[in-house]
Amino acid sequence: MDFYHIFACVIILVLVPGVVNAAEPNTDLQSAGALYSKSVDLANEGKYSEALQASDQALALNVSSLMPVIQANRAGILTVMGRYDEALIAADAALASDGNLTTTHSIAWYNKGDALRHLGRVDEAKTAFARAQALDPTLLPPKDMTDLVTPVPTTVKSPLPGSLAAGAVLVFIIGSVPSRAKR
Repeated sequence: MDFYHIFACVIILVLVPGVVNAAEPNTDLQSAGALYSKSVDLANEGKYSEALQASDQALALNVSSLMPVIQANRAGILTVMGRYDEALIAADAALASDGNLTTTHSIAWYNKGDALRHLGRVDEAKTAFARAQALDPTLLPPKDMTDLVTPVPTTVKSPLPGSLAAGAVLVFIIGSVPSRAKR
């Protein structure tokens, strides 16, 4: 091998890894975009668990340019699933992104408002819906802000003292077990 061939091999070995590494972010961008699109399609089909999984996979690729839109969409999916606190975190993550993201921010504000409404935080929800509508006049808030508010779970305490309640349950269980007939 002469000097020129060795030099060419060294140049290729030095430059090719840089070219390959430069291509990886584009691949991640395409993969994250495809997963985001998949999550939107699945959510539109009512397959929210699968949609959330696709969103989480897209987020795991850590493509910063897609993070806000993925999080805004994720907030809506989590709200539909009844995971309101997580929806607020996702919406806030989308809203924390800088740049000209009017559409993304309007969707994030709307989804945040919806999560707040379900939590019964009506005043905060009204503010979020107003911010969404200021960015996109087509995003109208619900007419009845208390509609679909998730009630606070209540528990009914037994009127019996603890020992009597436990005894009553034990009697019920023992009484429901069939006795063996003697032969």
